[in-house]
Amino acid sequence: MIPFRKTFRRAGRFAAVAALVGSATVLSAANPAGAAGATSCSDGQGYWLSAADGGVFAYGNSGFHGSATPFKPVSPIVGSASTPTGDGYWQVASDGGVFSFGDAPFYGSAGGIKLNKPIVGMTATPTGEGYWLVASDGGVFAYGDAGFYGSAGNLHLNKPIAGIASSNTGQGYWIVGSDGGVFAYGDARFYGSTGAQTLNKPVVGIAATSSGLGYWFVASDGGVFAYGDAGFHGSAGSLHLNKPVVGIANTFSGNGYVLVGSDGGLFAYGDAHFCGSTGSINLNQPVVGVSTF
Repeated sequence: MIPFRKTFRRAGRFAAVAALVGSATVLSAANPAGAAGATSCSDGQGYWLSAADGGVFAYGNSGFHGSATPFKPVSPIVGSASTPTGDGYWQVASDGGVFSFGDAPFYGSAGGIKLNKPIVGMTATPTGEGYWLVASDGGVFAYGDAGFYGSAGNLHLNKPIAGIASSNTGQGYWIVGSDGGVFAYGDARFYGSTGAQTLNKPVVGIAATSSGLGYWFVASDGGVFAYGDAGFHGSAGSLHLNKPVVGIANTFSGNGYVLVGSDGGLFAYGDAHFCGSTGSINLNQPVVGVSTF
């Protein structure tokens, strides 16, 4: 998230980006916030949970703009990114197919390409006029105004890639492996990693600070790792989780973040607010990510 988006939010609605996958009940299409028991959030905060069948759950001040569920994707949804206005979002499937909703334009997809490895994540450019997809082998696919700055597709990786995050300028990005190894491209700087450490559980997601001078990533046990100017505000690493954590997303201020479990349980830290979750709902398939605004 970047200052431009922060200003946009003051004038209207704001959206941050994070990779998502999972599956949801039909309640998500009818009244996602009410169905899941969402609460009113202060400071205009809100977030979306996404599911493997394309189901979307909207909480707080986020709006429901549609989902890929009615299209019955051939491959499961594995990622999502929102527009700067918060009035739209994209969903991406593991085969690279992209679905656009609300004011999110379609800029292209890898759906017609024979991929070496499946897509695992997605992030949008700060303008909302493009996006990147990343595959588990580190291959990066750029669309719209998203520039290609390099990839790990030709490297021998110790572990598969788990997520991608854009720099605040949109002129670079980070990708993170499940071992916490970080690869920086374009103007995205390297601030550290857990690539040389032995983790209790694999890393499952990454989020960048609003300044672009740091990032967090999260492991499936809820452990959070902070680098650069990313402040540590807490983690779920010491909690007994009903289901593993599958994603992380930062608040627009950069002073907090939310974690989400595969059951849709939501954990808020720093200035992030809890607006509701699917933790008490019987889902068709697990939630695997969260996107904030």
